[in-house]
Amino acid sequence: MSVSRQKVTYFYDADWCRYYYGGGHPMKPWRLRLTHELVVAYGMYRKMDVWRPRPLAVDDVTVFHDPDYVDFLQRITPDNEKEYTTKAQIFQVGDTTDCPIFDGMYEFNAKCSAASIDGAIKLNHQDTNICINWSGGLHHAKKGEASGFCYLNDIVLAILELLKFHDRVLYIDVDVHHGDGVEEAFYTTDRVVTVSFHRYGDFFPGSGDYTHIGVHNGRYHTVNVPLDAGVDDDSYQGIFEPVIQAIMDRYQPGAVVLQLGADSLAHDRLGCFNLSLKGHGKCVSFLKKFGVPLLLLGGGGYNIRNVARCWCYETSVALGMDLENDIPYNDFISYYGPDFRLHITPDKIRNENRPKDIQSLVNRVLQNIQRIEIAPSVQQFERPSDGYKSMKEDEKIEREVMEIDVSESDERRIVAEEKQAGSAVQHESFL
Repeated sequence: MSVSRQKVTYFYDADWCRYYYGGGHPMKPWRLRLTHELVVAYGMYRKMDVWRPRPLAVDDVTVFHDPDYVDFLQRITPDNEKEYTTKAQIFQVGDTTDCPIFDGMYEFNAKCSAASIDGAIKLNHQDTNICINWSGGLHHAKKGEASGFCYLNDIVLAILELLKFHDRVLYIDVDVHHGDGVEEAFYTTDRVVTVSFHRYGDFFPGSGDYTHIGVHNGRYHTVNVPLDAGVDDDSYQGIFEPVIQAIMDRYQPGAVVLQLGADSLAHDRLGCFNLSLKGHGKCVSFLKKFGVPLLLLGGGGYNIRNVARCWCYETSVALGMDLENDIPYNDFISYYGPDFRLHITPDKIRNENRPKDIQSLVNRVLQNIQRIEIAPSVQQFERPSDGYKSMKEDEKIEREVMEIDVSESDERRIVAEEKQAGSAVQHESFL
């Protein structure tokens, strides 16, 4: 396989941007439209297959999530939430949590998960080499509990799909927050290695120490790389590349899932790292060189202009395209003022990760990786059915039908909400 000519499949659903977590909430699905507008403006849609995910069945969700939890998510709305007060507390949903109840809550998360699952199916059947779903990467959701703005864990669902065809799957998380939901789901198995590079300490979710390595068959198959604030491009790549290289050499996964939470960029509203787009995107280019089926997912990111910049740029990395730094005209060009440039300049802040401490951490992590069984095999099993047949029957989105179908009233409401939120945080670049 030629790494430079890998086929890329991109998932998009115009409905994603219609949902709204509520006033003042940092999670804004509107960022998905901004990302898509840039992808279209740069003409990248012409160089990849564009698909709309299929509707997600309940059975597709309950392969991981508790049926009672899924039923609750389907039933609860802002109008009837008082009827479900007790269950809302159990499932960690509602005003007292970071996972509010909003109109279309289940539908939005199901649509995001559907694209990740469909991407895994296409990779399984070798229809493509790289699949992209920027709505995915919701890594905090647990089996029967919402957490960290995440209700359904599309990553776990996609990995379970990949395991139908691959003996071993590698999951990599570069979000500033620890990928606790995915780690918990696969903590006891050797069929998945989970790797998380994240801020550790007094920081949500408070987990992810390097000593957490998995248990039972999964011992040493959990890899945590806890970092301090201010990590920059050079120090990040000095950690990321040797760790991932060692895992790829020893574990030899059949597929890789890469969560690209953009809150590890500089200037993020909730993050504290200091990466540029190029530093963040090097994670994609490094994984591409292995030629292994690759699923790229979104995740966190709370400066929506920079989220759009980042995921647009990483789409270009997946495609092997070079983009002009001057952003092409699009319906939201005013969002990128005053310079209207694609790339961002990191902050002039202190990197709290000292070179000596980084080297010591990398050495400890590499020692644990060397204890992973070399390319463990699994017993033969009957391959479960998947949705490939129905997917093949669906029509691919035509390239000329890339215009986003959002009513003017929806657009005016969402843009007004974004401006209001900008005033609330008194820092326009946060949005």
